[in-house]
Amino acid sequence: MTLVAIVIGVVAGICGGLLGTGGSIVMIPAMTEVLGPEQHLYQAAAMYMNFCVVVPAVLHHQKVRAVHWAVVKRCAPIAAVAVLVGVALSEQGIFSGQGEPNLRMLFGLFLIANAGLEVWRTVRRDKRINDNYFLGDESKPVVVSWMRAVVVAVPMGLMAGILGVGGGVLAVPLQRRLLGIGIRSAIANSAALIVTTSMIGAAYKNYSFQQFHGDWSEPAKLALMLIPGAILGSMVGSRLTHRLPKKWIKAAFLVLLVVAGSRMIVQAWRDIS
Repeated sequence: MTLVAIVIGVVAGICGGLLGTGGSIVMIPAMTEVLGPEQHLYQAAAMYMNFCVVVPAVLHHQKVRAVHWAVVKRCAPIAAVAVLVGVALSEQGIFSGQGEPNLRMLFGLFLIANAGLEVWRTVRRDKRINDNYFLGDESKPVVVSWMRAVVVAVPMGLMAGILGVGGGVLAVPLQRRLLGIGIRSAIANSAALIVTTSMIGAAYKNYSFQQFHGDWSEPAKLALMLIPGAILGSMVGSRLTHRLPKKWIKAAFLVLLVVAGSRMIVQAWRDIS
């Protein structure tokens, strides 16, 4: 199990650093596929891992001046409250105990829906968003109203809490759509926000795991096996973000969402049936 966790951690870290997602959208389906369905355990461990994955990624994003701290400072407190609400929702009866497959089904549908939205945007070729706008240039201020901050941060925080994901799969496209930020800077901002949501979410989710599912040490031990490889992978992924062509990044994002989401839906459907 240790070797499997290390490999999954490396792959999740690369994807998390490259796409600004925290890595759990790879880790959770992979652990389910290899070790069996333990959604709450994997989500509790994933929140630890998300924090460790994004910290080195944020440091590199900041080094190349891709993080817009005005966006992060406005959105972070809203996302922090939303992630607490999301964790509480994940422990309700519909998603806990016999309802655990419903949580996996929701996870898969969430990924597929995001893939569909991104394909739709690509087909429309919406020119209102310039992928190079504000790219790595902190000299141009980004003004974010509280209303737009709520629209970006609340969905991100809720999904992070309910599903144990970093939230980047929502935060990245929402920033591009609502704030006019290019994909690389949106990824960097997302990673910075995940530092807050994953830290707070991990504390609450692991407290809830102790209360309702098992010993708190279970997700902690799993996380310790995942984190070293995830950190290494994150450092590689965050560098690739600023070197690979934008089309490659978008394609990787879509493939990851579709594959992971499809697998989760199929597995959950089998258990529900």
